[in-house]
Order: sequence, then C-alpha cells, then structure tokens
Amino acid sequence: MAAPKLVIFDLDGTLVDSEPLANRVFYEKLVALGLDASINQARVTEDFTGLNLQSCFKHAREQYGLEIPEGFRDALQEATYARMRAELQPIPGVPAMLEALALPRCVASSSDLEKIALSLELTGLRPHFGAHIFSAEQVARGKPEPDVFLHAAARMGAVPDDCLVVEDSLPGATAGVRAGMRVLAFRPEPSGADQAFTALGCELLRDMGALLGRLG
Repeated sequence: MAAPKLVIFDLDGTLVDSEPLANRVFYEKLVALGLDASINQARVTEDFTGLNLQSCFKHAREQYGLEIPEGFRDALQEATYARMRAELQPIPGVPAMLEALALPRCVASSSDLEKIALSLELTGLRPHFGAHIFSAEQVARGKPEPDVFLHAAARMGAVPDDCLVVEDSLPGATAGVRAGMRVLAFRPEPSGADQAFTALGCELLRDMGALLGRLG
C-alpha cells in the first residue's frame, strides 16, 4: 500500500477528548426537555456519535419524540463550550504524534468551524493545523456521506488515493471509505463494535502514539 500524502483527522474522540463532555451536556439538556427515563446516556451517546448537530436534533425528534425549541442550539453550545473550557484535554499521545508527523494534515469534522477552532486552541493543537480545518457545515451532506472528506482533500490539493483518514466513529469511518480513502479506526478499547469497522475495510488503531508507524 502506497504511503499517504495527506492525513485527515476527525476531531472529537480522535484528537480531543471532547465526546464524554459534549455527550454529558447534551444528555442533560435532553433530560430537561422531558427525555423518557428509559433512554439513558449510553444510548444517546451511541445514537449521536459521529453525527452533526442537525442529524442529532432530527433523531431526537423522530426517535425520542422530543420537540427541539427555538434557542436550544445556542443554549446547548454555550453549556458545551463552558464544559470544554473547564475540562477539555487532547487524546493521550496526540501532541507528540503531531509534533513528529512530517506529512501535511488537516481536520475534517462534523462539528462546526467555531467549535473545531476552540477545541484546537484549548488543547494547544491549533499550530499543528493552522487554517486547515474543515467542517460538515461547509458541504451538502454530513457523515456518513463522504462530502466533508472529499472537500478537505480537494482544498488540500490531494486525491482520495493519497489520503489517510483517522476516525473514531462508525459514521465517520463509513464516510472515509465512501470517499475512497484508507481509514484508520481509532478504537483504544477493544469491543464488539470493532467488527463493524473491520467489515468496512478499516484498520484498527489502539494508540494514537502508534500512528506514525502505520504510515507505510
């Protein structure tokens, strides 16, 4: 397999440990809206991981029977940002890995551009990416469709065959495969869900610090 010429990173759960924070805040907000007590945080996390915010709202309406009121997005964002500023950390091994990575790299995330930029600033990772951050809000379709990865590659001057995607969610990994790119699925803890990633053709990555050894 040819060595990649561009590494495209997902953000949440791949570069920064934001998912536990964001999922907890989202769950708290849904409970305040009247979420059925039988739906616990683990289910909400499983349902929403890898999706953009509009897809999460759609799921909450259609599957949980919740009406999302006007202003909910802003209130959720404010609460999430506050939690991030207090607690957000990079994924272990990421800072050293990015410092040693010699290849061009970018971020392509389901999060909006403001949240991507804030996450990278708070964790000290922004200098490794500069302006090379891309969001699903810039394309017609979010993950699991390939649009954001194809957009990122085009903006970076790369073709899909030359790209390596690093993802932690099944929708994101699916998007990378559909884009025609090689995908490393970051799965730090082995679980039964690993099979879904390998069935897609993804390679499993347990430690972000080991990514450099997987570039050949």
